[in-house]
Amino acid sequence: MPEGIPDGIPIEAPDETSDAPSAERRHLAAEKKNQRYVWWYLAYFLFGIHIVAFVMIYAISHAK
Repeated sequence: MPEGIPDGIPIEAPDETSDAPSAERRHLAAEKKNQRYVWWYLAYFLFGIHIVAFVMIYAISHAK
């Protein structure tokens, strides 16, 4: 046994970042969820822009 290490104490200290994989997994899940929301907002925005454009085309084509 190496000097300076009493019996019963493990040589390696317990890993304090044992929750790091789960924390990283939670972060990735949150990022994926946020990215999905961004795509939905973009889709609604582009759909809205097209509706406005069609209404403007209709208004201009029917103006006297």
